[in-house]
Amino acid sequence: MSEKEELIKDIKELISVDGKETIDINPNYLEYFQVEELISIKEKLLSRKSKIKETTLLFLDEIYEKTKEE
Repeated sequence: MSEKEELIKDIKELISVDGKETIDINPNYLEYFQVEELISIKEKLLSRKSKIKETTLLFLDEIYEKTKEE
């Protein structure tokens, strides 16, 4: 598998909710991007996913603390 194909596969996994859901991206659209651009897209998706995870954990901690008080 080429580097570009591997990056596209990783991007599809990052876009999916659970990492297993099949995501279809128009292959013609993906061919437009260079490897460097795909790397940038992957890094942005990783960053966003990390921020979402942090926010979710903070939210769950807040809910847990509120339920402890009651």
